[in-house]
Amino acid sequence: QVQLVESGGGLVQAGGSLRLSCAASGLTFSSYSMGWFRQAPGKEREFVAGISWSGASTFYADSVKGRFTISRANAKNTVYLQMNSLKAEDTAVYYCAARLAARGTSTNQYGYEYWGQGTQVTASS
Repeated sequence: QVQLVESGGGLVQAGGSLRLSCAASGLTFSSYSMGWFRQAPGKEREFVAGISWSGASTFYADSVKGRFTISRANAKNTVYLQMNSLKAEDTAVYYCAARLAARGTSTNQYGYEYWGQGTQVTASS
């Protein structure tokens, strides 16, 4: 049974930082590219950041480029999202997702096979 469990969310003042983690189990982690998505109240889920199976390739939404960094530790079956200079508009539930690496990387949420339950991030202004 595949499980993705996010942690590290919380309440932070605008301008602050948070580091999200996503621990994976039940799959061969290094066979999957990983992504982070977010969904704010009343809005559709949107892509935030993605990383290839090896970590060699990363890509970001324009809205977070230069502020957020995605990374992974395959030995720990974990993907991270370091979020700096948080803004009120970054407030959302953040989800990690896994996509079989053989299918390539994607910014489309419908291209991911497995999802975590989400963690709330609130940046107060």
